[in-house]
Amino acid sequence: MDLPASDVAHDGHGLFPLPTDEEERLQDLLDYQILDTVPERQYDDLTKIAAQICGTPISLISLLDGERQWFKSRHGIDATQTPRSQAFCAHAICQPDEVLIVEDALEDGRFANNPLVLNEPKIRFYAGTPLVTTNGHAIGTLCVIDKMPRQLTTQQMEALDALGRQVIAQLELRRKAIQLEAEVKRRQEIAQVATEKSKKLAQALENLQKAQITLVHAEKMSALGRLVAGVAHEINNPINFIHGNLHHCQTYLEELLNLVSLYKKHYPNPHEDITTVLAELDLEYITEDFSPLFSSMFVGANRIKTVVNLLRMFSRLDESTIKFTDLHENLDATISLMGVHLAGNGKRPSIQVVRDYGDLPLVDCAIGQLNQCFMQVLLNAIEALDQGVGDSYPPDTLPTITVRTETVEPDRVRIAISDNGLGMSDELRRQAFDPFYTTKSVGKGIGMGLAISHQIIVNLHGGMLSCLSEPGKGTAFIMEIYRSFPARESES
Repeated sequence: MDLPASDVAHDGHGLFPLPTDEEERLQDLLDYQILDTVPERQYDDLTKIAAQICGTPISLISLLDGERQWFKSRHGIDATQTPRSQAFCAHAICQPDEVLIVEDALEDGRFANNPLVLNEPKIRFYAGTPLVTTNGHAIGTLCVIDKMPRQLTTQQMEALDALGRQVIAQLELRRKAIQLEAEVKRRQEIAQVATEKSKKLAQALENLQKAQITLVHAEKMSALGRLVAGVAHEINNPINFIHGNLHHCQTYLEELLNLVSLYKKHYPNPHEDITTVLAELDLEYITEDFSPLFSSMFVGANRIKTVVNLLRMFSRLDESTIKFTDLHENLDATISLMGVHLAGNGKRPSIQVVRDYGDLPLVDCAIGQLNQCFMQVLLNAIEALDQGVGDSYPPDTLPTITVRTETVEPDRVRIAISDNGLGMSDELRRQAFDPFYTTKSVGKGIGMGLAISHQIIVNLHGGMLSCLSEPGKGTAFIMEIYRSFPARESES
């Protein structure tokens, strides 16, 4: 009988047919990593059920590698493998689309002289459904065997085929588990390497950031200042043009839409061409959408203008006038300017400001820049109190900002601005001075205020700016600067 195979091979015991996809089939089988594994209940259950449904004493899950058939599960037989040349399954996998039925092996020329027919287990009847992988390759069979000739009903053949698909499903689960285990192992190895290097990397990053800040300060930010100022100027002109014309554009569109509305009112049955265009345009949607569209454009343009102003200010950090100044006068002036923000609103009552001033000498500083720091920290405190008073305070406690000053050493002064708000976590506190870091919603801030304040206090004045905070206990920003401006100290 002709075999549906491209060739035959020899395993040392005899010849057997080779499927046309032998190489790919073997690779699929190896990918499952199933050969020579211990018995598993999920496979044994399937062979037992197959034998019961088909009424045979023997059933097997047979997998064929290059030279043998190995039994992943066996019911009614002790053997664990046979040479491939003796395997009925070697013929079954050459017909992957159908169940191989041998009603009487002694009457079939392929098997009449097979040692498994002439000797134990004396196979007379065989039915095997090929186990076809998701890649389309038959790697073995689920088969039932009897020692006497017989036939299977259509229902029994369908059940055998269904059980074969369940074998493949189990194998696919195994392959997925192996892939998942390999992926988990790979990620664990990557995580271990990352963990080992994370501290060094974090330290290197911190050192790099410090070196970068030091370099910028050493160069007086002149190159950066010119660049940023130029960029801000180039952005400012077109955004002013856009912002200035948005209102006119909105007005024109409103007038055009009103005109269209009047046309529809007085000419309810327009020409067919106009009706077609109106249907394609979805005029009703355009009418509803254009107002929110322009609102978002206004918000975006205003945000760009805010960023441009911050860039301009940032580019002039080294151009401020240095002079001896009474810090208390400037603190009072800044607090006065914040009066509107300190007043009560729908969220909270008026914020109380407590001035706890010490005896400060005149301080040699860039007061214009320091005032920006005072204002930024006060704004942060006000925004924090808008969220409520911390739960560690009595329920009737009023929102309060305390401004405290003192001389900490003969050559240094300290300004502390604190609130009794909700406070913040350590994670938020550590990121407070990072550029562009903000907890505000989009459009409410870009996270540059405290970063610029840090540049002014630390880089420009050679001082210190720190943040102390605990959840429920409020927040304090502490500024320390020298009585004499650092540049004057170096000159003397």
